[in-house]
Amino acid sequence: MEGRKPKAQLMDAEGMRRALYRIAHEILEKNKGTENLALVGIRRRGVPLAQRLAAHIARIEGTEVPVGMLDITLYRDDLSELSEWPQVQGTEIPFPVRGRRIVLVDDVLYTGRTARAALDALLDLGRPQVIQLAVLVDRGHRELPIRADYVGKNVPTSRKELVEVRVTEVDGEDAVLLFDL
Repeated sequence: MEGRKPKAQLMDAEGMRRALYRIAHEILEKNKGTENLALVGIRRRGVPLAQRLAAHIARIEGTEVPVGMLDITLYRDDLSELSEWPQVQGTEIPFPVRGRRIVLVDDVLYTGRTARAALDALLDLGRPQVIQLAVLVDRGHRELPIRADYVGKNVPTSRKELVEVRVTEVDGEDAVLLFDL
């Protein structure tokens, strides 16, 4: 929403850091440590969030957790509406998916369609032991029976609003902003 003034700032950089740190602890608690654990960020902003979670986990546990990148472009159910020639950025999963405890990471959970596409894409790569979902913001309005296992912040929104997550790695700043459409 370049150039438009946000209606509200829902999280600043410090709020995002604290939310991710808490999620990292919750992931470790639920999975009883890091054994067989891997994080997979959904391109675009889920990737830096997954990398940050992995860094928090490494500091807490002293163990590196592998991070992959998942491109769901070709799995989207609205692909024909997006573009005649969609831009595929590529999936990079540097570990076997089979038998792993995978935490999918995304910035915003809204209708659930992105998460569904990510599940399809991930399952095409193998059969994990379990798949969990971590999101920075859950804004409601689900269209599919999908819920996050880990949520940084629940934000009740209207369908006439947009939640925009900005990350330094992509946008040059960390913030979660709310805009009117």
